[in-house]
Amino acid sequence: MRSWFARCLLRRYSKHYSYDTSYLEMLLDESPAAFFKFAPLMKASRHREVIPIEASFAAGITGTKAEDCGPCAQLVVDMALEAGVPKDQIEAVVRRDVRAMSDDVVLAFRFADAIVRRSADEDEHRDAIRAHWGQKGVIDLTFALQMGRMFPMMKAALGYAKECRRISVDGKQIDVVKQAA
Repeated sequence: MRSWFARCLLRRYSKHYSYDTSYLEMLLDESPAAFFKFAPLMKASRHREVIPIEASFAAGITGTKAEDCGPCAQLVVDMALEAGVPKDQIEAVVRRDVRAMSDDVVLAFRFADAIVRRSADEDEHRDAIRAHWGQKGVIDLTFALQMGRMFPMMKAALGYAKECRRISVDGKQIDVVKQAA
């Protein structure tokens, strides 16, 4: 019964976001125990206590883009739009254009980017987040960043990450920049 319900939810999710959940369906078929251990991460990926929604999605998009060039990145962009994040802020994060980002988005993006790149200045960016939002802000952004990376890595490791494509924001194709030159 639990597997049947999970499959229905996956199919509804797939249809709603035009996202291929076949890697999750395979996981459910082959190892329900593994699927039901992994499934709570979907809820964990939405953890946010103190940071604004646009900062959370800035970190999530940055993390997802670090691991994916296709459907997972598009999924996070679509979720950001659905959550009400302004299009211009989503585009700015996808393009890595800090001049076009709001102050909160810049803070979140720089922190997430420093962690993804294992940059020497990651402590500086973490301290800036802590000064602005407190330790809960660091926790919020860490969840957004790392959960954003988890799903594309699972998809790739299971052999389902085969598609690379441009990201669109509300139908507008965006030139994706993976890392600044």
